[in-house]
Amino acid sequence: MALRHAVLAALLHEELSGYQLAKAFDTGVANFWHALPQQLYAELTRLETEGLVTGREVVQDTRPNKRLFTVTGAGLAELERFTAATAKPSFIRDDLLVKVHAVDHVNADAVIAQLRERAAFAEAKIELFGSLLRTMRGDRDEEEFLRHGDRIGPYLTCLCGLTFEEGNRDWCLRGAAALEERRAARARG
Repeated sequence: MALRHAVLAALLHEELSGYQLAKAFDTGVANFWHALPQQLYAELTRLETEGLVTGREVVQDTRPNKRLFTVTGAGLAELERFTAATAKPSFIRDDLLVKVHAVDHVNADAVIAQLRERAAFAEAKIELFGSLLRTMRGDRDEEEFLRHGDRIGPYLTCLCGLTFEEGNRDWCLRGAAALEERRAARARG
């Protein structure tokens, strides 16, 4: 997958400015694709040049003018081609896992601290995803929303992010506890 597909998918439901797109990436798309605002602006320019999105200038009285972007027919065709292609398997590439892998031969204190820090970060994301899911569902329970709700794609990707972060938090806490127990057992002698 390229950044272009994540941008096109984010623009499917409404026109967004580059700033709004960056915010959408921060809160919704970031659980499956990370991009810096500069990368998003550059990608919007490329997509517009290729005719996959179109932009229009919005004149604002009290603030600078902004450009709003929407997916074109060609952009939708590109997404159609992308979604029909076989998805590549995902993989983990994480420097914290390298540190944990090496923990038997280094001072474990820094690794334990980083595991606890990652667990706290995951907890914050869990709260964010939970809030986003509640907002998307409105007054429906999850099963009813999954059967009849609008915009099921963003809901499912947010649900995946929630599940991922819950697993990440739990693994980090378990790993930190195991390393602390081993350290305490060695100290007792």
